[in-house]
Amino acid sequence: MAAYVIFIRDGAVRDQAEFAQYSKTAREARGDFKLTPLAVYGAVETLEGAPADGVVVLQFPDAEQAKRWYNSEAYQAALPHRMRAASYRVVITEGL
Repeated sequence: MAAYVIFIRDGAVRDQAEFAQYSKTAREARGDFKLTPLAVYGAVETLEGAPADGVVVLQFPDAEQAKRWYNSEAYQAALPHRMRAASYRVVITEGL
């Protein structure tokens, strides 16, 4: 069953240099993982709850693959740059 990793940015980017480094390092972390970007910082309209400043949705074949990618050494190297750049919520959800 497909799974989705959803990144929700909870405010403006605080550090553009860190965000640029995160973007570069995260792209490299894709490696051989079978992930499909479905939405990457397109226009966002918050209908309920706290406003989102940006959203990314990545599709994986299943939740196990999504977790393996997130916990991979390559993505974990990118993670500190994202955390310094902006505040995010990240969730994994399974599809139908």
